[in-house]
Amino acid sequence: MRILLINDYGSPDGGAEIATLLLRTGLRARGHEVVLLTSSARPSGAASDADVECVGTTGRYRTMLQSANMPARRMVDRVVREFQPDVVHVGMFLTQLSPLILLALRGVPTVYYAHWLRAICPTGFKLRPDLTTCRVPAGVVCYSAGCLPLRDWVPLMAQMHMLRRWRGALDRVVANSEATRDALEAEGFRDVSVIRCGVASRPGRPPLRGAPTAVFCGRLTPQKGVAVLLTAWHAVRQQIPEARLIIVGDGPERERLERAAPAGVTFHGRLPHDEVDRVAATAWVQVVPSIGFEPLGLAAVEAMMRGTAVVATRVGGLPEVVDSERTGTLVQPGNDGELAAAMIALLLDRARCESMGARGRTVATDRFDEDRYVDAFIECFESLLAPPVATG
Repeated sequence: MRILLINDYGSPDGGAEIATLLLRTGLRARGHEVVLLTSSARPSGAASDADVECVGTTGRYRTMLQSANMPARRMVDRVVREFQPDVVHVGMFLTQLSPLILLALRGVPTVYYAHWLRAICPTGFKLRPDLTTCRVPAGVVCYSAGCLPLRDWVPLMAQMHMLRRWRGALDRVVANSEATRDALEAEGFRDVSVIRCGVASRPGRPPLRGAPTAVFCGRLTPQKGVAVLLTAWHAVRQQIPEARLIIVGDGPERERLERAAPAGVTFHGRLPHDEVDRVAATAWVQVVPSIGFEPLGLAAVEAMMRGTAVVATRVGGLPEVVDSERTGTLVQPGNDGELAAAMIALLLDRARCESMGARGRTVATDRFDEDRYVDAFIECFESLLAPPVATG
């Protein structure tokens, strides 16, 4: 098959980008011809691995561009015409490429893979500024609740309108978790199937040693719950003075979080993916304290693939990943006391961390293996291209 992959970004900065690059590698390894088209925007400055790029920006005109990126529409037109894909796989496209690209995909078998809730929420997380869950469809509430300033609300409401009008160009909609599927179907998407993201296979971490250590890996934004984690860490240090917390990642909250951090916390900033594995391999437990909707929780999957126990919140797809009291512990989002108690219980019991981590690695290799992920999409593409079965 000739397969066109479309994603907002081509640098391996987030889960959607890593999953897209992993899919391209797997498809090519199976003999398929694949082109990856992305914008030229690079949020972290990391090099892009895209095959084709169109206009993108992280600057002041980003909101206008993601609402109506005409150069992206023209580039998709050109690639479809010249490459003549059998099928198109669209991942993230609403933070750079805009709904205009859907006009270039009409008549081409197209799969939309929902990595998060951006198709139904302009912020993608269904989380209000006061960190409460939003249960209202996008519209006036996005402005009145303070989620968007007026200068962004106007173009992004136009974007949502265009998406609703043109999403008929998407022949299949696939979610990365049951939670994402349910959220999409609750707001008008129909017949959404589920293919969970895979992660690259890697060696298990070495046996645990040294001081009890927890790690967080992810963007430093309010919805990721790192502020709650730091509050909980005060209680952890009172019980386990030698405990260490490693925070890997960058984002708009970093400066404020560093000022609020108690003793025993180290910030590493953004690291290359293989370096994240090296740093995180020392942890007894990985913490995923998200407050906002977590579509799947790829950080938890990667931790389990390393063989690390996970403490995570009961939001989004995380309960589909973490089997509480077997591969980790699930706690209520925003509850620093419950989060602290879960971390203390594990950091005081290295043998339990080892056994949970071992079970987690078995689950990850069985359910989130990269081959299972790639093969599921090949099956999806083939079923989309198969001629309809005659009835009667």
